[in-house]
Parts: sequence; C-alpha cells; structure tokens
Amino acid sequence: MTDLFSIKDKVALVTGGSRGIGLMIAQGYVRAGARVYISSRKKDVCDRVAVNLSKEGTCVSLPADVGTEAGAIGLAKALGEREPKLDILVNNAGANWGAPLAEFPDSAWDKVLALNVKAIFHLTVKTLPLLQKAARSGDPARVINIGSIDGLKVPLLETYSYSASKAAVHHLTRVLARRLAPDVTVNAVAPGPFESKMMHETLERFHDAIVGSCPLGRIGEPDDMAGVAIYLASRAGAYLTGAVIPVDGGISTTAAS
Repeated sequence: MTDLFSIKDKVALVTGGSRGIGLMIAQGYVRAGARVYISSRKKDVCDRVAVNLSKEGTCVSLPADVGTEAGAIGLAKALGEREPKLDILVNNAGANWGAPLAEFPDSAWDKVLALNVKAIFHLTVKTLPLLQKAARSGDPARVINIGSIDGLKVPLLETYSYSASKAAVHHLTRVLARRLAPDVTVNAVAPGPFESKMMHETLERFHDAIVGSCPLGRIGEPDDMAGVAIYLASRAGAYLTGAVIPVDGGISTTAAS
C-alpha cells in the first residue's frame, strides 16, 4: 500500500514554490523523496528556500517570471537542460488584487489573468514534451493546477479578477484534461483558507467568521495541502483527470443555500 502513494524519485516542478501553497506542496514532495524544482520571480528568495528544503531532500531553484510567455519558455528550457523528463508540474504561481467595484483598475485584470490563467496554459504547453516523456502505462505524467474556492463561490472580498481567474483555471483544467489524455492527467486543487501571504488580509479581517463557517472548525495546515498534492501525483491518483478538488474543510461543499 505504501507504494501506491509513493512519488520517490519523481521529478516535480512547482511554480510559486517559495512561499504559501507552493511551498507547502514543494516541502511535501521533497519529504516524500521527489526531486523538486521550485520557481519564483525573486531569485534570492527562491535560492534561499531551495537551500533550506534541500536539508530534507533534493530541491533546486529555477527562478523565472512565468507571467510572460517568454518566461515560461525560459523555465521549460532551463528544466530540460537538467532533466530528461518531468513527472509532475504544479502550476501554483498566482496573484490577487482587491479594490472597490468602481475603482477596480484595468491593470488588475491584465496582471491577474496573465499570471493566474495564461501562465498555466503557456507553461503546460512548453513543458509538454518533458511530461510526455515521463508518461508510463498506468502512470501518466501529472499537471496539478492551483485554483481556489473563490472560483467556486462568491468571495468575501472585492477580488473580481482573482475569482474570475480561478473559475477560468478550473475550466481550463477540464479542457486540458481532455486534450492531453491519456499521457498526462490534469487536475485542479481549490484551496480554502490556508496561512499564506495572499490570504493574510482575509484571515486578519475574517478569521473567526471563516473558522465558524468551516465544518472542520480550523484553517488549513501545510500537511493538508501536501497530502492532496501527493495523492494526485502518485499511482493512487492515476485514474483521476479533469477534477477540481476543494481542500477547504467543507466550506464550499456544505454551505447552506
């Protein structure tokens, strides 16, 4: 049974892997024996986190700005120079923006959609040859996109471009799942409240209300996110594609209508 959930010696790339949800996943993969590459825009931060994670396994820093097509091309090329295949791609890099309706700027749409949606498309396409080389009968390569429960329900804050982008991530996941099968599975994780920089303001303002609305009565912890990411990347998750899995303690799935 242990082998069913093993990702030992698999090669993983986690964008936005230096903090928040991405760091939770990267650390879980390192501890599970995968060879993990993390990417983020800030080289110094990415390098420092990779060094720290390497104390528990293998982690390599590959800084890049995946918010542009050129950045995605460069990251795929850098990975291809180091690895002959890619077993797991985690598209986690993302941005948020909050502002009142009448003041919501056009630039917020451009920035958020470019990083949250276009980057997933570009990096998946550019790494597809490496993913296809990793595919085995009964054990496809994996793409895991990080969505949000804000793409499943109306968010508390005025984050118009963010919530719209995450709904787009969920549907893009389904479209890519159909297109890339059977060599590559494509699934999405829709996190609820976790301790992260992006969630900091929301948790500061609405912590008690969020916990009160959660059937499991708490904020998500790193192992909660690592667990679902390991499941999706392991043999246990090989027959799942096109799914959007909410990891939110039941907030989105049990809410009263």
